[in-house]
Order: sequence, then structure tokens, then C-alpha cells
Amino acid sequence: MIDKLEFFIALAKEEHFGRAAEVCGVTQPTLSAGIKQLEGQLGVMLVLRGSRFQGLTPEGEQVLAWARRIVGDSRTMREEMRAARHGLSGRIRIAAIPTALAMVARLTTPFREKHPGVTFSVLSRTSIEVLSLLGNFDIDAGITYLDNEPLGRVTSVPLYDERYQLITAVGNPYSDRDKVTWAEISQLPLCLLTPDMQNRRIIDQHLAEAGVQVRPTLESNSMIVLFSHIRTGKWSSIMPLNLAETFGFSEPIRAIPIVEPDASHTVGLVATPREPHTPLVQALLDEAMALADDFHTRR
Repeated sequence: MIDKLEFFIALAKEEHFGRAAEVCGVTQPTLSAGIKQLEGQLGVMLVLRGSRFQGLTPEGEQVLAWARRIVGDSRTMREEMRAARHGLSGRIRIAAIPTALAMVARLTTPFREKHPGVTFSVLSRTSIEVLSLLGNFDIDAGITYLDNEPLGRVTSVPLYDERYQLITAVGNPYSDRDKVTWAEISQLPLCLLTPDMQNRRIIDQHLAEAGVQVRPTLESNSMIVLFSHIRTGKWSSIMPLNLAETFGFSEPIRAIPIVEPDASHTVGLVATPREPHTPLVQALLDEAMALADDFHTRR
């Protein structure tokens, strides 16, 4: 039953029998036969079929939610038994929004010192992708905004508040200021993240609240691209304070607080809302709470 449910979850995700079979490491006939057997056991049709996959039936959508829960519980049980025998080991898959990538090491480094048998995979993804990957069991945890756009049902640990700064070269407009307003920076040649990033939507929102709009002269989904353009002295950008501190901007680059409003948004760790969590995920949540306390103490 567990294998058949995993076949079904893969098909719902890939929306293609061949790709789902490849993900599961079986032949397409094996996957198709497994799903037909699952339909027979449950007494309902799960998949709309034609010459190709056409979607799930209403009953299929209901079964998908149960399948994710049952498969998740099965994985949790296996991990608990492995941890009981050998201690924590395995790989933790994390997806983080680009502006939070620089702080991931503050979570993973102390974690691995406590649990040397654990390895990590860290991906850069949009906030929407983080939630999608979490829902499909493609990651174990995500780092994303907690308070700006709906998260759905997740377990969350607030880590820090993201505050925004103008990052610009010495000699550029406002570079000698102690603070600058959102309205003022709208006139600068800006390089920003792409509109599919929630950080960009937050920035656009605060600019709109100030009664202005910007048309960036450069957009990228890579923070490295933005940093390299700022360092030319020809572009400015809007970035979170913690990110600027991590990369250690100094002369000839300045980080200037943006006010009116002095905006902040909470970034945190998210995981699927199951009890109990797998031992790996629970240990990561515990580490996140310790890191949150550290951020709070520093503030």
C-alpha cells in the first residue's frame, strides 16, 4: 500500500505517467498497474485517463491528502527506528528564499557539530516554491517570510525581522546620509530581485505606500548578480540589513537605513504540520529555536 501511495503522489506531482515512473525508479507499466490496484482496493477512480494523464478525480484529490499524510508518517517511523539504532543521520533538504541564504550557515553549522552524521542540501527558491516543495515532500524544511503572504498550514519558528537598507557606492546620491526615505530612493538606478520573489513584492509594496514606483534598470533572481552590479558603483539596491551585515559591506559601499516607513518582515523556518516530526526535522526545529533566541539576544 505504501508503495502504491508513493506512485500516486509522484503521478499527482509530475502529471505524467512516464516521468512519475522515472521518479519512483520503476517502469511505466509497473506504476500504472500499482495505481489501478490502489483504485481497486479503495473502490474509486483516482485518475482521469485518456491518451495521457488528464488530472485527478475529486476522490483522487481526497486520497492525495491522505496519501501524503500516510507516506509522511511511514517515513517518520522509519527515521525514528534508524535514529534509535544509530543516532541522527541522513540528509536534510532545505529550501530558502534568496535573502535568507546567507544566514543558513548559522543554522546548519551548529546542527552538524551536534549531529556529525547529518548532511545538508540547500536550495535557493521563491517563497511560493518553498511551500510547494514542502507540500510535496521534496524538502524537509524551508526558510521564508512568515507574515506577508499566506503560508497555509505549516509549523513555523520565527527567526529574525528583516529590515531594509539602501546599498549604494560612496559618491552616489544619498550616500552621505544617515537615513533615506522610500520616496527618495525611487529616483536612483536600482538593481532588484525579480518580481516572482516575495522580497521584491515587499519592496514594491512599500514604495507604493510612499506614493512612488520604480522601474529597475536591472533585475535578477541571483543575489550574487546584484552584489556584483552594486560594486561597480553604477547601481544601487534595496536589501535586508542582515544580508548586508553578512556580506560585510564597507567603503566604498554604504548601507543606509530606509525609513518612512521603517518596515520589517519576519523570516522563519517552516516545516510540515505533523506530530511527531521526523527526528531530523524535530532536531532542526530545536536548532532554529536556539538560533531565534540568539537573534533576539543580539537585537
